[in-house]
Amino acid sequence: MSISRRRFLETTALGSLAVTTAAGAESDMSPKGMPTRILGRTGARVSILAMGGGSRFLSYGTEDKALQAMNHAIDLGISYIDTAYAYGNGLSETRVGKIMATRRSEVFLATKIPDRTADGAMRIVEGSLKRLQTDHLDLVHIHMLTTPEDLAAIESKDGVLKTFYKLRDQKVARAIGITCHTDPAVLKQALEHNDFDCTQMALNAALVGMMSGSGGMVINPEMKPSFETIALPLAVKKKMGVIAMKVFAADGLAGQVPSEKLIRYSLSLPVSLCVVGMPKMEMIDENVRLAKEFRPLGKAEMESLSNALSTKNKASLDRYFANHVDHYAA
Repeated sequence: MSISRRRFLETTALGSLAVTTAAGAESDMSPKGMPTRILGRTGARVSILAMGGGSRFLSYGTEDKALQAMNHAIDLGISYIDTAYAYGNGLSETRVGKIMATRRSEVFLATKIPDRTADGAMRIVEGSLKRLQTDHLDLVHIHMLTTPEDLAAIESKDGVLKTFYKLRDQKVARAIGITCHTDPAVLKQALEHNDFDCTQMALNAALVGMMSGSGGMVINPEMKPSFETIALPLAVKKKMGVIAMKVFAADGLAGQVPSEKLIRYSLSLPVSLCVVGMPKMEMIDENVRLAKEFRPLGKAEMESLSNALSTKNKASLDRYFANHVDHYAA
């Protein structure tokens, strides 16, 4: 698929209006001073910053330190908690569950299921509910969509999608979604053909890469198009809740620009929130501060940042994410 530089700029200009889009709805402040947005058609209002429960959360080492960190995040206004069965084979869910035992009503709780079969997914969900110490999930995702063959397995007669529809019908899950950081074209196909409420995708300034040189720069044609230009517009059109992940490209952008710029870029797109792994207490404090002070980047700033970062990084990041196993959410 080709996209002109002019068309790209029109897309990013819309991103600066994220607070009034269907995906992000209108921003509002929580009593704790945290900006919130509507999570698409779920109608739920959530903090624009979520705490990831992957390897960065597990890197706190002791359970006491991990629970202290997540409790601190909730105290500061983070109301969206992201975990997954794959994060430590249930360890993250178990630790999050110890917090949910007393603070379930304060958060929007999302987990992810890796199994592609209906029966296998149901068994994992039953375990997740026990580990999370809850009788319902606010959002459950099919975890880490990869290839067209993977999507075919998900959609098959005995595939996981049937279980997800059942979970939503039975109100075990308030909403269902699907995550992807591998191939935006496959994610677009999944969103076109199925009834998801939400989606979580890789969205950062280094992944924007252009496919057409007419009136603008030329990027290696072997590069994949981006989630921002392929999957995100469809999700917005369908009024889905959109969660940005890989904001720092799994630390692939560390040191190239301030983390503030990367968070602001992703939140300036038409998304509801971004999920970030925060392995140190001071990172929680800093990212919460950035979220509370968030102002959308302007069109020129987004263009400049994406030009600089995608030219330098996109090819290597495409290769990395093609084989990356999602154990964390930054």
